[in-house]
Amino acid sequence: MSSPTIRTTVVGSYPIPAWLAAYPTTPNLRDAILVVLKTQELAGLDLIADGELSRFDVNHPETNGMIEYFVRPLSGVRADLSRADIERFRRQQGMGFRTQPAAAVDGPLHPGTLDLPSAWERVKPLSAIPQKFTLTSPYMLAKTLLDDHYGDLRVLTMELARVLAGQVAQIDAPVIQVDEANLTGHPQDASWAHEPINIVLDAIQGERGLHLCFGNYGGQSIQSGFWEALLPFLNNLHVDHLVLEFARRGYDELPLFRELRPEIALGVGVIDIKENEVESPDTVARRIENAVTVLGPERVKWVHPDCGFWMLPRSVADRKMAALVQGRDLAEGRN
Repeated sequence: MSSPTIRTTVVGSYPIPAWLAAYPTTPNLRDAILVVLKTQELAGLDLIADGELSRFDVNHPETNGMIEYFVRPLSGVRADLSRADIERFRRQQGMGFRTQPAAAVDGPLHPGTLDLPSAWERVKPLSAIPQKFTLTSPYMLAKTLLDDHYGDLRVLTMELARVLAGQVAQIDAPVIQVDEANLTGHPQDASWAHEPINIVLDAIQGERGLHLCFGNYGGQSIQSGFWEALLPFLNNLHVDHLVLEFARRGYDELPLFRELRPEIALGVGVIDIKENEVESPDTVARRIENAVTVLGPERVKWVHPDCGFWMLPRSVADRKMAALVQGRDLAEGRN
């Protein structure tokens, strides 16, 4: 059978196995990553990920290491926060769902002990299926920090971008995906946010992806807004493909993406990760067929869940992945 025209993938996170959370040893972590990779392989996904378990920290299971994992190892950052620090952070705009900062910046940022290349090298040999490596956008990371050094969000974001670029430049994953879930609710920053994100994207050796969604914190959408406000930002990105949320929001905004630069492939969310009900393959196929009808087959190159699976029961996540692949195959007449 020929290769599919539209490829399937996940966004990143997967529910943490209960036995890993209960007994978080290094061998158990490796076993858990093997389980996650094999589960995706058996579902038939074209591009898989480690479930973000490489970032696993038993003290931060609710966010699966999306923030603290990247910022706390940096030099120029302190994690010991005073009550005054927390109160100052709560007066900042744009991160209301966090009760305290991930850390405070009190000096020039340098990599410190952050070691993303080693994280990739540990996962790389665990599957023969192509894997993606994911990391959080410098813009989102900057928004979670209390900045006592640079005093400017744009400068802080650029410094974070330079640190992350130095890391991803040493990673030979076939696809590296940058994740951004805060800019969607703050389009006023979109006029400049592409600049630091492009610093990271330009350092990538393989295919460059960017995931954008409207938040998935405990199954809730944190940001509100519309894709239209971000279209200029998307067209300014040095990216090969986008991974965007649609299933939860609906597909009324799809026609806007006719204005996307033609060399940017579109990934369309066809699985709702904020709903336990598992989509049927027919439902997934209809969503794909609608996107292709609206935008043309040359535009839609990826289908995936809206966001990560971390909040769902494993049994639900696994069935949603199977439905994703079966629906894609049905849409392409591969069944």
